[in-house]
Parts: sequence; structure tokens; C-alpha cells
Amino acid sequence: MIKRRPHLLWLLVPFVLYVGALPFVNRVRPLVLGLPFLFAWLLVATLVTQVAVWLAYRGDKNMRRRVS
Repeated sequence: MIKRRPHLLWLLVPFVLYVGALPFVNRVRPLVLGLPFLFAWLLVATLVTQVAVWLAYRGDKNMRRRVS
């Protein structure tokens, strides 16, 4: 029997931010807070990745609690 784990879809968010959108944000201008746009994008993507992993972990922990 296959378990459904929709909370793991949160892990697609970093993939899309890094791989999917990168060709569209690969520019130096405009500057965001004095940083090139690409660097600012990667910085925000890194922070969003931490939140997405935490949400997936929290959902998995809740799933384990319900199954046990």
C-alpha cells in the first residue's frame, strides 16, 4: 500500500526557485538593496528553502504521529 504524503510537495518549491526560475532571473540589474538581482534571488531562495524543509518535516512528523 502506498502512503500519500502531500506535505513533501513543499520540497518542490526550492527546486523551482533554483532550477526553474533561474534562467529568467539571471541578470545583474536591477540592484536589490545594493546586491545584483541574481544574488538577491539566490539569497531569498536559500531562506525559503529552510522554510519549505521545515514544513515538510513538520508534516512528516504529524503523519508519523497519526500512523503510530
